Amino acid sequence: MSDRTRELRTYAIGYGLSLALTAAAFAMVRWPSFGARAIFGTVLALGLVQMAVQFRCFLHISLKRSSRHDLQLILFSALIIALMVSGTLVILFNLRGRMMG
Repeated sequence: MSDRTRELRTYAIGYGLSLALTAAAFAMVRWPSFGARAIFGTVLALGLVQMAVQFRCFLHISLKRSSRHDLQLILFSALIIALMVSGTLVILFNLRGRMMG
């Protein structure tokens, strides 16, 4: 199998998985059959799987030695963004508590 065929196959698989995961998350919210916490947890898990599919199929980031630096960069960037967002939320909830109380 040629490299181009393998690459197109990877894109097709990624596209199909992304559609299926998005449809599953949409269906869980649109037609709820579980409690709110179970739906939240399931949608969160589907989002994490979706992120792994995006990394593997579209960004071509795997656990090979050559791709580890890219993966470390992405994870570090995600950590910095998470710290900024969580810090902002702490400040906003603190201000809200001071203004309401």
